[in-house]
Parts: sequence; C-alpha cells; structure tokens
Amino acid sequence: MKSVHFQVLRLRQKHPTTSSIYITKFGSKNLDTQAEKGSLKKREMGVVSCSNDGYLNDAKFSEPLPWIGIYIAAASLVCLLAMAADLIHGIRHRKFWFPYQLAKLSSAVLMCTIMANCMPSLGSMENQEIFMNVMALGILVITLIVNVGMEMGTGVIYVYMKEHVSILILMLVLLGILNFSASVVPSTKSYLEMKYSVRHELASKECALNGKGNKAVIERLKEGLMKYWMMAQTTSPQFVMGRSATCTASGAICLLSAAILAEAILTSYLLKRSFKFCNGQSDYKWSITFILVIQCVAVVVGTIAPAIRWFTAIKFRCPKLRKGGYKKEFKLEYYWIRYLVEMKEAPLTIRVKNRRCRKLAHNAKNKFLDGCIILQTIIVFTSKVIRLISIFFFRGIFSFCDCFKSLKNKLCFNSTNSLNNSGSEVDADSQLDLSRFVLYLEGEDDLVHFMVTNNYHAVHHWIQKGKKKKPKILIQLLERTIMSRGFKGVVEFDNHQVPCLDSKEPQNCWALPVVTLTAIAISLPNISRHLIKHLVNGVNEGLRYIRLVEDCFDKEGDFENLKKAAEIVWLGIDLHNKWLDIDLHKISHHKESPKEILEQLSHQAKKIYSAERTTNQLLCLKLSTSKWPIKILAANCMYRISESMLLKYEKNYKCTNEQLFTEIEAMISAIMGACSTNLEKVISTKCANCVIEKREKSVRKAAYILGKTGRILDLIEKATLPALDPHQMASIDEWRLAYKLEI
Repeated sequence: MKSVHFQVLRLRQKHPTTSSIYITKFGSKNLDTQAEKGSLKKREMGVVSCSNDGYLNDAKFSEPLPWIGIYIAAASLVCLLAMAADLIHGIRHRKFWFPYQLAKLSSAVLMCTIMANCMPSLGSMENQEIFMNVMALGILVITLIVNVGMEMGTGVIYVYMKEHVSILILMLVLLGILNFSASVVPSTKSYLEMKYSVRHELASKECALNGKGNKAVIERLKEGLMKYWMMAQTTSPQFVMGRSATCTASGAICLLSAAILAEAILTSYLLKRSFKFCNGQSDYKWSITFILVIQCVAVVVGTIAPAIRWFTAIKFRCPKLRKGGYKKEFKLEYYWIRYLVEMKEAPLTIRVKNRRCRKLAHNAKNKFLDGCIILQTIIVFTSKVIRLISIFFFRGIFSFCDCFKSLKNKLCFNSTNSLNNSGSEVDADSQLDLSRFVLYLEGEDDLVHFMVTNNYHAVHHWIQKGKKKKPKILIQLLERTIMSRGFKGVVEFDNHQVPCLDSKEPQNCWALPVVTLTAIAISLPNISRHLIKHLVNGVNEGLRYIRLVEDCFDKEGDFENLKKAAEIVWLGIDLHNKWLDIDLHKISHHKESPKEILEQLSHQAKKIYSAERTTNQLLCLKLSTSKWPIKILAANCMYRISESMLLKYEKNYKCTNEQLFTEIEAMISAIMGACSTNLEKVISTKCANCVIEKREKSVRKAAYILGKTGRILDLIEKATLPALDPHQMASIDEWRLAYKLEI
C-alpha cells in the first residue's frame, strides 16, 4: 500500500498543471526502497545509466522538469498579458463589455476564465470560423476534463475533491453555453443587417437634407456620425453577444470559478495543519511557485471583464424587475433557435440514392436538431435564471446606490445645471433623437434607452480626442495660403508650356507633386533649417490626409503606382534628404543660384526618365500611363515641376531664394488644401462601411478624423471653391482644368 501511495504522489507531482493550486510533497521514509525498485526496473528496461562511482543515477529523468515548469509559467504569462491587453483596450475604447480572443489555458479554473472571456469574440467570426474554433475548444476542454477525471479516479488528485468536481461541472456548463451561443450568431447578424439597411437609408436621406441647410459642415458631420455610430455600435456582433443572457451567465460562472479557486488557496495556506501532506520536494522544484502565482494572477485579470459584463447586466435589469417584469425574463426569443429551425427545415446535402436510407437520414437529422433545440432552450432558460438569482442577491445594494446617487444629484443640482448651460455642444446634442437608430433584437426593447444613454456622447468623446492631436503645422500653412491666395497653386506648379518628355503624359495625383515640390524647396540654398523643418513637418501631416483621400476614391487601383512613387520619394526625402538617389543637401551646398539647382534637378530627372523608359519600353507601350514604373513617374513629375519653376524664376528674375521658397510653400499648401476639400466625403464614406465586423471601428475613426481636421474643414468652408461636381473634386487634374478655364 505504501508503494502504491508513493507512486500516486509521484504521479501527482509530475502533473501539477492539471490543478495548479495543489502543491503536494511526498514522504521520505520509503524513498530509498522505492528509488531502488524504480532504478532496478529502469535498469531492466535499459534506460538508466550508472554514475562514475558505479551507482545507478536516475536523477537525469527529472532534470528538465523545472524548465518545463518555466515553459508552463511562460504560457500562463502570455495568457495573462493577452487578457490584460484586451482589458486595457476595452477601457480605452469605452467598451465595458470587453471582447476577448484567447486560446490556450494551463489549468481548470483558467480554462473557465478563458471560455467566459471568449464569449463576445464569437460575434466577430464568420460561420465557418465559428464552427472550427468551437470544435477546437471543445476537443481541448473535453480532453482536460477526461484527464482530470482520470486523475481523480486513480487517486492522483486526492484533496479538494469537491472543488475540483465543481470546476469540472462549471467547465462543462460553460462549454455548452459557448457552443449553443455560437449557433445564434448567424441568425442575429442577418436580422440586424436587414434592420441596418433600412435605418442606413433613413440616415443617408437625413444627412443629405442637412447638407442643403445652413448648418456648419462640422455640425452636419457630427450629427451624421452620431446616427451611424448608434447603428454601428448596437449592431456590433461582439456587443450583441456581450449583452446576451448567455454571456451574462458566463460572467457569473467565471466569477464563481474564481471564488472556488480563491477558497482553495486560502484553505491551503491558512489551514495548513488540517491537511496532511507528505514531506519531500516536487520534481518541478522552484518553477512550481511561478506556475501557481502566474496562473492565479491570470485568473484574477481574466475575471474582471466577465464580472463587469455580469454586473452591468444585472444592474440594468434590477429596476425593470421591480416594476414586475419577471415574465419577460422567462420568454424564449425566436432568434435563439432560428438557425437550428432553419437547419431542420433545410434538405440534406448528402446524396443518398436509396429512398429508405434518405428517409432514415432525414429523420435522424430532425431528431438530432430537436434535441439541440431542447438543449438550447434549457441553456437560455438556465442563463436567465442565473441572471435573475444574481439580481435578487444584489438588488439591496443597487437600491442603496440609487438612493445615494439621487441624494448626490440633489446636492449638486446647481453646479451641474451651470455646467450644462455652459456646454453648448452637449445641449445641442441632447436635442437629437437617436433612439430611432438603435438596432436591437426581440426582447431587448427595454435596452433602447440604456444603449442611447451609454453611447450618446461617444462621438463627442472621439472628436475631442482627435482635437488634441490636430495637425497644427498643416493648419498654419493652410491659414497663410487659403485665406490670401485660395487654391490657385494647384495650377501654378505645372506650366502647360513645358514640353512633354513623351507623346503620352502621365496623370497627376495629389501626393506626388507635393513631395516633388518639397524636394525642390529643400534643395534651395541659404534657406533657414527651421523653415525647411517646419515645411517637412507640415507636409508629413498633410500626406496622411492625402492618402486617406486617394485611398477612398481610388477603389480600382488606377493610381496605385503614382501613390507608391510618392511614398518612396517621400521616404528618401524625410529620412535621408534624398530625391531618389540624389542628395538634396549636396546640391544646395554646391549650387549658388536657384536657376542652377532647378536646371540640375531637371537634367537629372530627364536622364533617369530616359534610362528607365528605354529599359521598360515595351512595358510602357502596353500599360496606361498611370501604371508606368515608379521611377519613370517620379522622374517625369520632377522634370515638369522643375522646368515650370525655371519659367517662373525667369519671369520674376529678381526673386530671391527666400521668395522662391515662399512661392513653393504656397503651392504645396494650395494642393494639400484642395485635396482636403474631399475630407467631408471621406468621413461620410467611412460611416457607410458595409462590413458589419468593421463598421464600428470605421465610424470611430471617422469621428477621430473629424476632430483632427475640424479647423481645416472650417477654413475650406470659408474659401471660394471652383464649380466642380463632388466626384470631380477628387481629381487634381479636374481642379487644374477648372482654373485654366477661369483664366
């Protein structure tokens, strides 16, 4: 019996990760006897070596175990960091339902925690992806449950049996909730998409009507963003899953499993004398402490998000239940079983020739799906019961908090009222009815007011966040140029009198002329480093919005090579002060007059163009000009602009380096300003993103861009624009043509 007991303890020590809260130690009385028997057995098997003094040495078999322990601890640490990162991300983005996407676990309690955290992530997956991930997780969980069950049956786990059984039951319940919640995702997505298309059309019409009114562009865009945000947020698949009854129940179960772990740890350390452990040292040695500590911390961090989801749900439902809304809590909404019903009604995809076999297969499928529908009903009902029990336990606390809050509001009424009167933006927002744009499922009618309240000022929050990072230098450049000279620099940078290098002339894009003009400005001699740095920083800020505009309107990729040429040229200018391989600082130091510099740049550009054109002659003949090789496009742009600057310099022969630099800076500002007139369209386009998984992020980014570019939009609204259609505004060549016709 002692020998058997020793072997059990030995096995227990070699598998601490299955229940990391137990640190067992084995006795030393029969150590020598057992070691001799074990060594004899190993020697008979031919797996044990002898030491130098002739004694058997089996210590090498346990030598790697501390490092295996470190690996386990490291894996647990990765889980901990992932959950912590998602927690911080949720707080920063005001997502208090915290979506999580995690995979591996190291213990039974950590497995429960991870499964609870995975619940909202089901919404962001495609149907095929959901099936694969749920199957993989199911295999992992079942394997872990079987493993722990076998250890409990064989006596490897012989303490805290009740706690371990409880955790296994909770794990099975969570797995069931996760699997059957996954079946709801396709039906909720299709239902909400249908509602979204109707509300999206309504929002588009209202935004178009607002555009014809006298409202400022920022106010128009903000109102539209608030509507689109409400639709995007309330249809977010992760949020839909996060506010469901099953997700709330998973939060309660996660909290309960963490409590069981805490109870076991406290019992182990506070009541050591009541447990009889054997003496000795684990093969995992010092690494076992790392495993225990890291996994415990991971459980604590991972429990926060599910606990907040659970707490938020019961906090909202508590006042509703006081008014007698118990019956609604036990109603099974159709969307829970819709997907299963549709599967039942659909014919079998498997081709079976025999009619009798087809009938048997069809009946078997129906019986199986009937069982799934019953299980789904039980799971939803159980989840709602868990939520209801939670409410009964905490309704006293909520009542006290509500009383305290109402008392606080009465005491602070005057100060709050004065703050609201001073906040004109908040008052303006409060007049907008957004309840029409809240998209919800059956049985969520009571959530409408809650969702409006919690998301009402989200757009304002992101706009304010964007304002803190507005492009200050770009705004300064535009203020100096647009108010005094308008956008005529769009025409001036490329003179039509310059002879073409080829019979076919490439199109212009917004970014390439900007970076080419900046290269010329940097190469001018005797210009203050401060002015050059100021211009480069302003162009850096402006190029971000130019890219947004070009990416928004170039859906077919016709300007892809022009955009790449601009990016490559700018990378060399920004990091190395080089245009392609030509050192701009070297030119500015060796040439004294602007004319010499412009002539050299023109000559070098023409040389590069000719060499590249000869190398890629056949390619250039086959392709459209916008798809020519990058160096040809960059060289052609430099040639035309430097020749245009030469004509301008010769026309104004007395202009100094500083005056020419100012002229070039004004042209750059005019081009960036003209391109920025399309930002309103970019923001509106981002709001209309049709992919449900990316819709919320897209609207949030649009609000952020509005905050950063608000001042630019104000400047553009006050400026005189050419008579162009919205689609023509996106093309720099259309701008040039419009100004040429005016001249």
